[in-house]
Amino acid sequence: MANHKSAKKRIKQNETRRVSNKWKTTRVRTQIKKLREAIEAKDKETATTVFKAVQSLVAKLAKSSALRKDTASRKTSRLATQIAKL
Repeated sequence: MANHKSAKKRIKQNETRRVSNKWKTTRVRTQIKKLREAIEAKDKETATTVFKAVQSLVAKLAKSSALRKDTASRKTSRLATQIAKL
């Protein structure tokens, strides 16, 4: 356990960020699953609407450092490619 006041504060900050990042990434993962289901069902209209939401969420995660920028762009690109193939 931390002994300094600043170290105790840092522990609290880290925990707050961890929880925040956890629910954000879980939310994105759920949306990606919905998108993949639409792609497998060959439903292009649903896929494009869900993709816009996924793209927005992934960009927000990359902006807030909950997800690396290159990872976010790779995910977005690969999903866009799959939708284009429909």
